Amino acid sequence: MKFKVKQKDLSKHINIVQKGISSRTTIQILDGILIETLNDKLKLTSTDLEISIETFLDAEVKEEGSIVANSRIFGDIIKKLPDSIIEVEVKDNKINIKCENSEFNILGNYAVDYPDLPIILQKENLKLSVESLKNAIRQTVFATSQDETRPTLSGVLVEIENNNISFVSLDGYRLALMKLNTDYNIDLKIIIPGRILNEINKILEDTEEDVILSAAPGHVLFNLGDTIIYSRLLEGQFFNYKDIIRDDHKTKVIVNKKDFQNALERASLLAREEKANLIKLSIIDDNIIIKSNSEVGDVMERVLSNKDGEDLNIAFNSRYILEGIKIMDSEEIQLNLMGSLNPCIINGVEDDSYTYLVLPVRLAQEDF
Repeated sequence: MKFKVKQKDLSKHINIVQKGISSRTTIQILDGILIETLNDKLKLTSTDLEISIETFLDAEVKEEGSIVANSRIFGDIIKKLPDSIIEVEVKDNKINIKCENSEFNILGNYAVDYPDLPIILQKENLKLSVESLKNAIRQTVFATSQDETRPTLSGVLVEIENNNISFVSLDGYRLALMKLNTDYNIDLKIIIPGRILNEINKILEDTEEDVILSAAPGHVLFNLGDTIIYSRLLEGQFFNYKDIIRDDHKTKVIVNKKDFQNALERASLLAREEKANLIKLSIIDDNIIIKSNSEVGDVMERVLSNKDGEDLNIAFNSRYILEGIKIMDSEEIQLNLMGSLNPCIINGVEDDSYTYLVLPVRLAQEDF
């Protein structure tokens, strides 16, 4: 195999494909990037058997072939070379790399030993804009569970019904739901691992093309144009989230999102992790009074609001309520409450595309 390629292009695509390599693998060849020539293209492939990435870039191919190069060594070499043309030649399992005044010789592995990628035949396709997919990932993946005993909750449910695509995540303490309008009439319900979506989000920064999502039994494929990402799906039944998003509320409070977030962040400075990062909210007339105290001291914040319904005392883990509010884009948000022991449902005012639900911490009324 022999080819020439621009250093900047090769470095960019190595960075993409390295996101499919696990640092915990015990199979040596999975530490490598499969490098193949295809007409006037270079194809780079990585896999950890859960996620697989193929990415294509232009190259001047003089002799076709394939080799597996150690991801870390090959990547570090390419990234440190000058912004110029790189010449790569492979004989047997030896890789020769030349660029201006630099020359490296490293050992590779034979491509025949590299595992095959999934073959996806029957599939449902849908197209999403990069911005929509990035927003959906950003606003849901943070609320996935890290509990390995509940594997389905470590992923994001993607569901199509009634001309809506829903992205849903929950971890037992909060729920995040992002809805997008769609013209697709297909029935789809898949659970994509949160870790995979985080890697996809990083790769999306380098593309402006629409993303084609293809779902098949056991797998999902994201086609980003010159990059294709395959992922295994999580198996099992996702929690029936629709039952806990209620419409009947005794207290509705509209508040400026930035003012509320800033007050919560200041109050959380005195919240302690060993006490569930506890902050207490008293919703009285047109004020939200936020309190937090620990052995170091106490804090009280007052935020103006517009309340409809009953006064209420309620407590939260500050991290759980803050993480959801931070990623909301609305200038004003609405807190919907059904008492101090029921979940708080938060929406943007006049924006029903995103819903965040957070469970309260149970406290006696005298603790307020």
